[in-house]
Amino acid sequence: MTFDENHVPSPCTRVCVIDPVSGYCRGCLRTLDEITGWGTKPPGERRAVIAALEERKRR
Repeated sequence: MTFDENHVPSPCTRVCVIDPVSGYCRGCLRTLDEITGWGTKPPGERRAVIAALEERKRR
């Protein structure tokens, strides 16, 4: 198996419900913009979203 540094897997957990108060998905904690734009974001931006999710989990 080879490592592809450009591959950043989606954090989707298949629990797709947007919380009306926070605006975050209850499954993956992304915003609608982060979810819909995931497929076109470059790897660096995807990693930034993943880092933001870690902070959101702590709150």
